[in-house]
Amino acid sequence: MSASINEKKEIFERMPVPRAIAAMAIPTIISQLINLIYNMADTIYIGQTGDTNKAAAVTLVFTVFMMTIAFSNLFGVGGGSLMARLIGAGRDEDAKQVCAFSFYGAIGVALLYSLAVGTLLTPLLNLLGASKATFDDARIYVLLVVVCGNVPVILSQTVAHLLRNTGYSRQASIGLSGGGILNILLDPLFMFVLLPKGNEVFGAALATLLSNVAACIYLVIVLAKVSQKAPLSMSFKKALKIGKTEIKELFAVGVPSAMLTALFDIGNIFLNSLMAGHGDVELAAIGIVMKAERLPNAINIGLCQGMLPIVAYNYASGDHERMHRVISNVRIYGLVIAAVCLTLFEIFAKPIVGVFMNTGAEGAENAQACIVLAAVFLRIRCCASLSQFMNYHTSFCMQAVGDGRDTLVHAAVRELVFYIPLMYLLNYLFGKYGLACALIAGETLGAVLAVLLFANWKKKNALRPAKRSA
Repeated sequence: MSASINEKKEIFERMPVPRAIAAMAIPTIISQLINLIYNMADTIYIGQTGDTNKAAAVTLVFTVFMMTIAFSNLFGVGGGSLMARLIGAGRDEDAKQVCAFSFYGAIGVALLYSLAVGTLLTPLLNLLGASKATFDDARIYVLLVVVCGNVPVILSQTVAHLLRNTGYSRQASIGLSGGGILNILLDPLFMFVLLPKGNEVFGAALATLLSNVAACIYLVIVLAKVSQKAPLSMSFKKALKIGKTEIKELFAVGVPSAMLTALFDIGNIFLNSLMAGHGDVELAAIGIVMKAERLPNAINIGLCQGMLPIVAYNYASGDHERMHRVISNVRIYGLVIAAVCLTLFEIFAKPIVGVFMNTGAEGAENAQACIVLAAVFLRIRCCASLSQFMNYHTSFCMQAVGDGRDTLVHAAVRELVFYIPLMYLLNYLFGKYGLACALIAGETLGAVLAVLLFANWKKKNALRPAKRSA
């Protein structure tokens, strides 16, 4: 945290593009991977019980937990993107006000989401497709991780975005990664040592809650310290001073970004609900796949998150040539990563999904059937990796330049017009395997739309490479 503001600006303004991307993206990718592992940890450890009902219960409610990411994007991506543009334009004081407003806004929206989920928990679980065998475990997981844990999760994610967009990518990643590592260590302790057998889901949820609280405390302390020398703030007075224009610009990007994530998770809720109609084994199998396929997603989201502040800063400062080079380089890196992951998934699908389920425990027959089915689902769905990256990349570019309208159009059409209707159609025509194929069709159509929207925005704004004047 000793780096000066000028050293941070070096990344945005003068550092060679590949090095700048690496400086911002590598810590974020590491953080994404560690958090991916800790998100997987609950499924992996619960899978060691060989109980497909417990695995299905965690699968059902995982999307409710992931909705917290949508709310953190509201103020994290919305506020962070705006801060990077304000700093690029030399408006540091306005950036501090946006930071403070985002900090307290995140706390407020977290409390509201906790209240809503806690009040509507029973009908929500029924809507998600919880059966008698999965209801109790699903309920305890949501109560601890979401109802009780929303504030630390949403606040820590938001603060990480705010730090990252002012050049403190390493510190943001340490906080999120540290929470993930702690969760990995606490999971087996609570699940298999401290609590009696049969309470594995409760143990996993408790471990997740405590690790998220620890990560949040660390990140808030970091924010308080770096605020003394960087355009960041936790001052409630500064939060109240934010102008109407800045609030409008924050939500212009934050709302579409939140909707993008929320609609993605709503799509997964529909997927879980439709797959639950085929049985608990099928539901557990698709849950395993949804965790495994997050590997390329986590890497590429980390890459795009690292890209966003540099693009936003250079767009606002007028160095559009550098902005275009960053966008182009990241596109190449991401497509290569997606292609490598696709190849590995096709070759090693069965051993990868086998990590998540113990076939030697009770219910071995169901566990084996789950692994076989999950391997087929993974080989199908991983074919969407390239188009998924193009969706992420183009959407993050639109968010970076403040194009909230097209971000929202893309998110809504991608999920509500393409993916969800295709789920129902392909499930009706081809059953569970058709349901797995819906991702490929939906992501491909979404990627085409995203590229067209961003190309049209650049044309309207006459956004051509142009060196910034001295």
